[in-house]
Amino acid sequence: MTATLCACGSGKNYAQCCGPYHAGRPAPDAEHLMRSRYSAYVLNLEDYLLATWHGSTRPSPGTLHLQSGTKWLGLQVLKAEAATGNRARVEFIAKYKEGGFPAQRLHERSEFIFEDGRWYYHCGEFPTP
Repeated sequence: MTATLCACGSGKNYAQCCGPYHAGRPAPDAEHLMRSRYSAYVLNLEDYLLATWHGSTRPSPGTLHLQSGTKWLGLQVLKAEAATGNRARVEFIAKYKEGGFPAQRLHERSEFIFEDGRWYYHCGEFPTP
C-alpha cells in the first residue's frame, strides 16, 4: 500500500500530518490548523471545517459549497506569526481551479483564536496586490 502525501504541502504523509487533526486531535498552533483546514477543503470535509471555525463567525452547515467542482492545486504559507495571547495569524496563498477557467490564487491573512484548548479559524482578509 502506498502512503499518500498530505495535500497541505508539508511533504509528510497524510496519516502523519493532517490526518490526526481530521480525526479529532487538536492542532498545536495556528499554522497546523490552517494547513489542516486547507487539506479539509481538498478532501471536502465540511464537518471538520465547521468544527474548526470559531462560533462567532461560523457559517451554517451546507453553505460552504464544497462539491462545486473546485480543484485545489497547492498551498504556500507565506508567514505564520507566533501567538500573541490567544490570537495568531497565518498568511498564505492557495491555488485552485474551477471548471474550465484558468487557475486562480486565494491570498489571505487569516486570524485564529485559541479557546478551550483548541485553535479556531476566526476570519481573514485579502491583501491587495
